[in-house]
Amino acid sequence: MQRRIFSWGAAMLLGASITTTALPAAAQELRVLVHGSFSLPKPLLAQFESQAGVKLSILKGGDAAEMLNKLILTRAQPIADVVFGIDNILAHKAIAAGVLDLAVPLDGSAATSALPAGLQAVDQGYVTINADKAWFFRKGLALPDSLETLAKPAYARLLVVENPATSSPGLAFLLATIGSMGEDKAFDWWARMRTYGIKVTKGWSEAYYTAFSRNGGAYPLVVSYATSPAAEVFYSKPPVAEAPTVSLNLAGGVFRQVEGAALVQGGGQREAALRLLQFLRSAPVQQALQTEMWMYPIDTQTPRVAALRHAPEPTAASSPEAAAVAAKTGDWVQRWQRVVLK
Repeated sequence: MQRRIFSWGAAMLLGASITTTALPAAAQELRVLVHGSFSLPKPLLAQFESQAGVKLSILKGGDAAEMLNKLILTRAQPIADVVFGIDNILAHKAIAAGVLDLAVPLDGSAATSALPAGLQAVDQGYVTINADKAWFFRKGLALPDSLETLAKPAYARLLVVENPATSSPGLAFLLATIGSMGEDKAFDWWARMRTYGIKVTKGWSEAYYTAFSRNGGAYPLVVSYATSPAAEVFYSKPPVAEAPTVSLNLAGGVFRQVEGAALVQGGGQREAALRLLQFLRSAPVQQALQTEMWMYPIDTQTPRVAALRHAPEPTAASSPEAAAVAAKTGDWVQRWQRVVLK
């Protein structure tokens, strides 16, 4: 996915193969396809390798949608045994393409209802509008308190969003508006936002690091993640006590994203692959992913890291029904392009 790759210095697993512990010469390779924001501490991954007796080969597939397309294109000869990063937007496409082995025993005790059976929920996050607090203070303008407020002249040319055709956060935000308002009212809101000068970028990095005023751009509002303010504090040099940004979590403008892992249809190393799914739900991984991938743990009993006090979890989110997402997402994206871009 085009998100969470914070330039403040979060460590990314760039190598194709990750081994930091000596393994037996006969150790088998476990191939894991992940999106570009996947990151876990190398010692933790090495511990899994040692315990499972395998050598992890991590293949980064780009944005989650791009990753899934690679999986679909190679389904005759699968390039991975396990895939991580299929979320509740992409799940229907992955299942329809027949690239996941869903006949696996999984722990369903956590909040997994957003993912179909057979997909192991690993983490969760929220797409929401972030604001540059200093910009609003300097201008003497109140932070917007609703999506309707954003569609008023006083807030013209303040918001940058990502194109839902090319960006996962952009698509999530579009789905949130449709889920809360209904299709026709949502596109009426988008039309009014276009009238007042909404900025559109291809992806999250361009929106956050180029267009957002916090990073020298002209727009003090950006579609990002609820954890972004915490990451701002975590990576700040010099250190800061409070976040310079805030997640607004406006009603109708929040989408809950649940990411999961699954076995790849036709992949190998089934026993080790199942162990990896369990590992991704283990306490050490659930703790580490909070500041590695800037997502909330799916295990609600996992303690939150200190940095996340700057990123309170939204109490509400909106989305169309799963069946509607599966059937109509393509049409909605095309309609959005006609309304906002043409």
